[in-house]
Amino acid sequence: MNPVTLLPFIVLIGAMFLMTRSAKKKQAAAAAMRNEMQPGTGVRTIGGMYATVKELHDDTVLLEVAPGVHAIYAKNAIGAVLDDAEYNRIVHGDTPELDVDGAVVPDDASSLTGLDDAESDDAKTDLVKKTDSDKGDEDEAKAEDEKKSDGKADGEADAK
Repeated sequence: MNPVTLLPFIVLIGAMFLMTRSAKKKQAAAAAMRNEMQPGTGVRTIGGMYATVKELHDDTVLLEVAPGVHAIYAKNAIGAVLDDAEYNRIVHGDTPELDVDGAVVPDDASSLTGLDDAESDDAKTDLVKKTDSDKGDEDEAKAEDEKKSDGKADGEADAK
């Protein structure tokens, strides 16, 4: 046989070996996670239910799904073992305390200027650079505004 014809089979066998190896690693990690369960630990089942471990047996686990409500589950039905902080955050809605030792970022830029409110009103700047032609346009616009304000509203025509 030609080695070129055997190459696809070798690649296929190698790929299958790598896939089964990674699946076995995942199964071993899941088994180790389930073995670290202890009474009082918070868990999530594969169905998405959060509960607290009450008792451990060989193949089963007694879970407290609500205060005073117990259910027996297979150990394989445990999807994740949660640490106390995460379990309390999800089940009881506890929010962790925020660390505010660092700098507090303001929600506006007024505190960045270093001026108080009275000074900041006077210190407002126009960010658009004006040229001489712009100043002439402003004077014309003011003159038009004064003409409009002679008692006529916008859109009114002179009556004859």
